[in-house]
Amino acid sequence: MSAPGYCRACLTPVEADDAACPSCRSRNIARHAEMNALGIAHIDCDAFYAAVEKRDDPSLEDQPVIIGGGRRGVVSTCCYVARLYGVRSAMPMFKARKACPDAVVIKPRMALYVEEGRRIRAMMQDVTPLVEPLSIDEAFLDLTGTERLHGAPPALTLLRLQRRIHEQVGVTVSVGLSFNKFLAKTASDLDKPHGFSVIGKAEAPEFLGALKVGAVFGVGPAFAKKLEADNLRTLADVRKRSDSDLARRYGESGLRLAQIARGEDNRAVKPERERKSVSAETTFEDDVSDKQALKDRLWPLCVKVADRMKAEATAGRVVTLKLKTDRFKTVTRRRTLNQPAQLADTLYRNCIDLLDREPDGQRYRLIGAGYSVLEPAAGDAGDLLDPDALKRAAAERAMDAARQKFGGSAVVKGRMLKRD
Repeated sequence: MSAPGYCRACLTPVEADDAACPSCRSRNIARHAEMNALGIAHIDCDAFYAAVEKRDDPSLEDQPVIIGGGRRGVVSTCCYVARLYGVRSAMPMFKARKACPDAVVIKPRMALYVEEGRRIRAMMQDVTPLVEPLSIDEAFLDLTGTERLHGAPPALTLLRLQRRIHEQVGVTVSVGLSFNKFLAKTASDLDKPHGFSVIGKAEAPEFLGALKVGAVFGVGPAFAKKLEADNLRTLADVRKRSDSDLARRYGESGLRLAQIARGEDNRAVKPERERKSVSAETTFEDDVSDKQALKDRLWPLCVKVADRMKAEATAGRVVTLKLKTDRFKTVTRRRTLNQPAQLADTLYRNCIDLLDREPDGQRYRLIGAGYSVLEPAAGDAGDLLDPDALKRAAAERAMDAARQKFGGSAVVKGRMLKRD
């Protein structure tokens, strides 16, 4: 049985018995029986970093592109051509290069990706104030009650938004539309790239019953393996167990899974998501044991973190130093500050003090730094134990102003010049 919908080529409404668009004759039609009755959406940019790079360099259009770098780094993301070779996000770079030796590898341009992500976020907020970001390139939207505002049901508003993003930003997004957040996010993965998928209330039980537990958003590989070992391979299997049984065996995760299996997700779309931390890290080409070399690598990470903190007018009460040894053991050291801070100088000084307390001679493959326990920034404060702190803060603010006016490399501290 056919259903009404919209032409994806020209956005003309299409009746249930129309095989093609009455305006442009396109057969690319988004149809669903509940198309105009649903209002919760998930929008996800398609291979976002790679898409931005291909937009800026058309010669890359048909090439396999990997965003990452370094012999010992990991893949940040990759385009759909590279995925045909088996390349995946978070894959070690040496494995990605082996799987796709002809790939074009591009070092991430995070500042550009963040800027473009903000452009897309602003477009989302043009259609509804209820936008809940998940990352710089995906978000939940609640368009319930916006029909009068836009003169169109949520589905058509989303199709218009999808087209606007493509035309103005030059990247594609996939849209999932449903009646709750879990199903909206699940729908957005069904038809990538540049897809528009709908999961309605009537079909949800059957759709969910066939869904493998490993495909459920939020179920990691370890949890999926445990579920499958207990003969819970699909959500239909999960529905055969009582809530109490699942909660007793798997805790809160089991109870949550039981609700998902029934299509229950009462979480509201919240415009503001509380960020818990801001951090940056880097993986070395070769293991590093010399502490001065580690400190030299640490400073630019502190600048990156501080730039994000300042841009968001945020300060942190806890400083974190992260290290990963040559044996892949992760070492995390934290320090609570007397007062919240956002400066690179504060982060750097505390991190190098924590680093100095680590054993000499240990080899590391990764170092990272960050602020956590965040709150709105209130300005720089003095420190009785460090009378020069305010002077250094003023110097850093002056450098920030110069970088903003003349470019990122206009003013560089001496310790930054020591980088490879």
